[in-house]
Amino acid sequence: MSTNGSRLQSRDIRHIEGTAASEYRCLMYQRHPSAKLQDLFKAKPYQGAPPETAEFVFVGLDANYAADIERKEDVFKLVEEYHEDGVRFWRDKGHHHPFLVNDYRGSGRRYHETFAEIGLVRNDASRVSFIELLHVPTVGVSELERADFDVNHLDRINRLIVSEQPRHIFVSSKVVALMRQSKRFDWLRGKRPNFEELPILYKEGFTTVYQIYHFSAWADVADSMRVQARAILRLARANDGDSRAKETFPIAP
Repeated sequence: MSTNGSRLQSRDIRHIEGTAASEYRCLMYQRHPSAKLQDLFKAKPYQGAPPETAEFVFVGLDANYAADIERKEDVFKLVEEYHEDGVRFWRDKGHHHPFLVNDYRGSGRRYHETFAEIGLVRNDASRVSFIELLHVPTVGVSELERADFDVNHLDRINRLIVSEQPRHIFVSSKVVALMRQSKRFDWLRGKRPNFEELPILYKEGFTTVYQIYHFSAWADVADSMRVQARAILRLARANDGDSRAKETFPIAP
């Protein structure tokens, strides 16, 4: 099997090298089996507000869903509603993502539970977007590399950063590593995060890129996540005087 653009279209299996089990390079990523979900992402390869109009953009690795989500009709109906209009969904439902409903216990829930602890509210819906480096929804554990990405999608993310528009962009260390591998983000050359409570990786014009902990890793770095979450909320409240900026980040030790 080739490891370049001629790989199977599903790109589900990484080439296996060597003979020892420790040398196997197995699942790269698995496209989600739901054709409906794939179509939703093809139409809008992001979640929440359109990233070009959002003030707070959270760049992730891949959008991971439970394998059987389409069979959970009540939950999948919410997923479809969310992908149709993520801003309206948050405003109408009061929570930012369908993974937060009680009936969903699959992949991605912990990420969005932790994000919700920041304290952003339905009035912030038009200001928040989620976009992943990978342009398709996945299932299971992903091990991404440069060849997996769509360059047009990466260039869209890059334009969000170099446009110098009023925008706060948040990336994890693994996202940064893959951005470097892709060689589509020239602004990253020589850049390292500073040591602020919300580490700044890049700043140009009105755009700032922050390197933060991944929301699925909060249990390992709870204290640091509390600090970063409060800082993100302060950014959101900087111009409206909202007292919620003083709220704590309620993660149990």
